[in-house]
Amino acid sequence: MCGRYAASRRPEDLVLEFEAVRAEGQPALPADHNVAPTKDVHVVRWKKERDPEGRPTGEGHRELRVVRWGLVPSWAKDVSVGNRMLNARVESLADKPAFRSAARSRRCLVPADGWYEWAKRLDGPGKQPYFITPEDGSVLAFAGLWEVWGSGEDRFYTCTVVTAPAVGALTEIHERMPLVLPPERWGEWLDPAREDVEALAAPTPPELVEGLELRPVGAAVNNVANNGPELVARAESVSPPADQPALF
Repeated sequence: MCGRYAASRRPEDLVLEFEAVRAEGQPALPADHNVAPTKDVHVVRWKKERDPEGRPTGEGHRELRVVRWGLVPSWAKDVSVGNRMLNARVESLADKPAFRSAARSRRCLVPADGWYEWAKRLDGPGKQPYFITPEDGSVLAFAGLWEVWGSGEDRFYTCTVVTAPAVGALTEIHERMPLVLPPERWGEWLDPAREDVEALAAPTPPELVEGLELRPVGAAVNNVANNGPELVARAESVSPPADQPALF
């Protein structure tokens, strides 16, 4: 699953990392070391370009856009449904009504420093939080889906994070993980002309997983009201992880 993550990069850095153009009139999101569901987050999507009359030109570009985390399908009666659409399981992308249309043509990347996961303690009750992040400090890109609800000035953009079975050492903490895409797969995931969802959603490469640090962190991250870089600092003297059943 992916229920909490960290995203501290500035929009100016993200547009360079992802070779994107920042959407007009967007707020500059502050660094967030405790991104929780229903918060505003950055995504990178493929934006189709239009001429002055609003007709598609056949061209497009990568766009960095602020959306709310929690997918609201276009057919939803109200936006509250997004509170239950935080993750989209890769196994049902092509079949679940809430996701299948977006999976075909409205895919996005969700930039992150890393994500949090909780493992059962072996030395007592409770769970130990871990921050899972690249050892080299590089950016992660979660596979995501985006949607737009409403019309005109009331258009409301939302997203969900695609999750997959955990691989490699990540299985020691949790049996699911965000589907993390390496840079060489960003372009094909964003390409709206590609509809072979099963191929696009292939597992995260083992070499990418091997480059991740499974960092134990303090319990302050458990409270969504807490924030700041101290949340991702290593906590010493913690027990090793134990298997934990998936929550989604």
